[in-house]
Amino acid sequence: MLFHYHHWTPYIEQTEAFYARLGFRVSQRIGKYNGSYQSFDPPLDWDDFRGRPITFRIIEMRRGSVNITFGQGKRVMFDHIGYLTNERRLGIICQQAETAGLRVQRGEKRTFISTSHSFRVELQTHQEAVDEIDSPFRLQSLNIETTTDGLEQEINQLLHPYSSGVQSLITHRHALHSALISHPAFEETVDPNGVKLISARTSS
Repeated sequence: MLFHYHHWTPYIEQTEAFYARLGFRVSQRIGKYNGSYQSFDPPLDWDDFRGRPITFRIIEMRRGSVNITFGQGKRVMFDHIGYLTNERRLGIICQQAETAGLRVQRGEKRTFISTSHSFRVELQTHQEAVDEIDSPFRLQSLNIETTTDGLEQEINQLLHPYSSGVQSLITHRHALHSALISHPAFEETVDPNGVKLISARTSS
């Protein structure tokens, strides 16, 4: 199940505020401060630490079965998308990735596969990565910009026989163009990193 995307961005506070207005909650904030990584999780808010020189490694926000993360970057850079899966499917997908010559980084909680299109695919087997696995608020599909053809074919082969939910758009850059949200009450908008969020109700 498609559930996740991640950006590096200079618009950390703005991105958090944007998704909070859409009903997402902050589940964690991890930042480097005074030479070490520390937690700035809720109930702390930005008024508690805004003046400190914190470099945020990750801010995680959740709503329903959607999980969005972002970290401090000098410019907006799309990093990866994520799928919730199980151990059996994980093994199948990793084997298909290795057969295709893609780099696989296995971890205790997450596995990353590097595509040939300047972004990664995360495979997550822990269902607690989302607040509600069967929520009507979910990522239906992602449209990814790429400079070369073949992205959809590569992701579909990687995830086969499971649905990838990925579409591609040939442009001059590598970026996440848009996310289709299944919730019928969701209205179209654009996040601070240029990602268009579209309701499945208005996508046709």
